Amino acid sequence: MNGDATILHADLDSFFASVEQRDDPSLRGRPVLVGGGVVVAASYEAKAYGVRTPMGIVEAKSLCPGAIVASPRFEAYSAASKAVFELFRDTTPLVDPISIDEAFLEVGGLARLVGSPESIGARLRARVRDEVGLPITVGIARTKFLAKIASAHAKPDGLLVVPVDGEQAFLHPLPVERMWGVGAKTGAKLRARGIERIGELAAVPPHALSAYVGRAAAYHLHALANGQDPRPVETGRRRRSVGAQRALGRRPKSMSDIDAALAGLVDRVARRMRKAEREGRTVTLRLRFDDFTRATRSHTLPRPTARTERLLLVARSLLDVAAPMIAERGCTLVGVAVSGFDADTGVQLELPFGEPDTATLDLALDDVRERYGSSAVLRGSLVRRGEGLAMPTLPD
Repeated sequence: MNGDATILHADLDSFFASVEQRDDPSLRGRPVLVGGGVVVAASYEAKAYGVRTPMGIVEAKSLCPGAIVASPRFEAYSAASKAVFELFRDTTPLVDPISIDEAFLEVGGLARLVGSPESIGARLRARVRDEVGLPITVGIARTKFLAKIASAHAKPDGLLVVPVDGEQAFLHPLPVERMWGVGAKTGAKLRARGIERIGELAAVPPHALSAYVGRAAAYHLHALANGQDPRPVETGRRRRSVGAQRALGRRPKSMSDIDAALAGLVDRVARRMRKAEREGRTVTLRLRFDDFTRATRSHTLPRPTARTERLLLVARSLLDVAAPMIAERGCTLVGVAVSGFDADTGVQLELPFGEPDTATLDLALDDVRERYGSSAVLRGSLVRRGEGLAMPTLPD
């Protein structure tokens, strides 16, 4: 494991909202909400009023009456993300993407050529601001875990270095909820037993901790709380799944509304898979209900595929299974993901045996959308509904 603080966690600040403020100067310094029925991003000016995601727009507006609501422009966000990732890779070849707006960078081998990790982080922040027009926060530490916590601590638009000899002094006073894997429920369990700070968590033996959080989580959390995180910055990893999701808001909606949204999501996912030359076997449907609970349903095909209609058939069958839950609890978000990609080897082609050749149609539609934009060709069911809040994925 690296013995120096050479891992950067670079995280764009309120990414979607920042892009809106960058592109519309009248929004700068004002509270901005990005979303439809649900807030998918909020500027720091809005967060100051207590606005959080995925809060409903109505509730957010009640907390922040002066907030400006901007419709999502995911093509703009994807373009901004690609520009930022080009700067990441121009800084170091060792870039480990986490999401569309954050990544880990390893800069340990650049000291003699470029300078210290802190100077590299400062230079990266300046380039993102000057060349892309967006604020970004950088945390620097010996491990991924500490670098990510450092960036969260330095937000917004900051830089923080955690020196190796100051790791415990930085980490141990923080609340346990700052830990990866500690959400509200786990945090409540730990606090009920008097474990409120990470330092207190670090002092509890894993075998005792396992009674509260389970054995696997206990050893993981104990290691992180004691500064042990051996994961290196990895590059060249291929995505294990491809997915998209759409926030539907809290208004009443029919099953046909949800089905139309699902069809648009499958179109996007299948197109991305074909572009990446990937074929998957497992289709997963994700739902969030009006009470903010969630459910997932999945089905694994006998053979991998990237054909839109085949993936949509499976996704619709999973939606049918979930229909009773939706009828009882409503639905505020629908998502679909495909995983189970085969290794990078040839795929056995299937004979059509009279089946319509939808693969040719898929590729023709891909070409049109690539040239004229994702909304150039829509399903009939989406003409008046639009593609909606289909979240972008990592830049290619």
